[in-house]
Amino acid sequence: MNQTNRSCDVQGDRNAALQAPTRIDVHAHFIPSFYRAALIEAGHENPDGMPYLPDWNDGQHLESMDRLGISTAILSVSSPGVHFGDDAKARALSRRINEEGKRLCEAHRGRFGFFASVPLPDVEGAVKEAAFALDELKADGIVVETNHHGVYLGDPRLEPFYAELNRRSAVVFVHPTSPSCHCCQRGDERYPRPMLEFMFETTRSITDMVLSGVPVRYPDIRFIVPHAGAALSVLTERIEMFRPLLQAGTGTVPSMREAMRRLHFDVAGAPVPTLLSALLQVADPAHIHYGSDYPFTPAPVCEALLAQIDQTDVLDAFGRGGIYQDNSLRLFPRFSGKIKPR
Repeated sequence: MNQTNRSCDVQGDRNAALQAPTRIDVHAHFIPSFYRAALIEAGHENPDGMPYLPDWNDGQHLESMDRLGISTAILSVSSPGVHFGDDAKARALSRRINEEGKRLCEAHRGRFGFFASVPLPDVEGAVKEAAFALDELKADGIVVETNHHGVYLGDPRLEPFYAELNRRSAVVFVHPTSPSCHCCQRGDERYPRPMLEFMFETTRSITDMVLSGVPVRYPDIRFIVPHAGAALSVLTERIEMFRPLLQAGTGTVPSMREAMRRLHFDVAGAPVPTLLSALLQVADPAHIHYGSDYPFTPAPVCEALLAQIDQTDVLDAFGRGGIYQDNSLRLFPRFSGKIKPR
């Protein structure tokens, strides 16, 4: 073999190593056929004002993961969740979704994890399903919406649910949904809620959760906030400014500034460069994780957004590696022996 061929082989090995799937995706969705049917039956064929429900199957998802260099995707159900007005049906749908999540994990070992669905605002049903999913199905965590029929994440009615999750040191992935009330009919008609309202919802619900003291009372729950924290990074100091007013006559109100250092965040969406830069000023860089939002974000868009993260000068190689893999391995150590090394 001449020197030229040997150099080409070495370069080919390097390129193959660079292309090896190494990313962990904490914000990925699945839409089993029975869940699609349940959404349509409940009138959510255009969820949150989106024009359609995307196609999904596990083979398609794995192909997209390989294109994006994703070794493991932690699947969850997106908005509007599983509760469409009937507690019994929501409990049954949660169980079926969670058993399907377990089946996919076993069928594609190391490629998928899952966040279990729960039938909130049915708190009793949610406690039972969370315990079953975490203990029996070995779910990687629980997914909740920013509100469940108007019950936001700081609501005292959720205390038994949080207590159960805290006992298990659970990871809770928060996903935005439409607001529980309509403030602008024209806006609702013109703009899909994921464009703006999802960001406001995340900011509203996480603020309510923090100022209500949930992370302080339940310190062993690890919360993942989506979309680079929405507007929280730029509003943290404004919220802090109001703490003395909120504390008047009510006692101590937790610090949003301190909470931002403890919360975890994914970078699904379009955070580069502005939002990611703001997040890095207030969050712990070791608590930031990669998220694709596939299939609600189509694969070509996921590729374009990933290229922005790859190329941004907001991150150095160490920070980029943390977001892609290392931070998530600390949160989900069971994947440490199942992904290809970087």
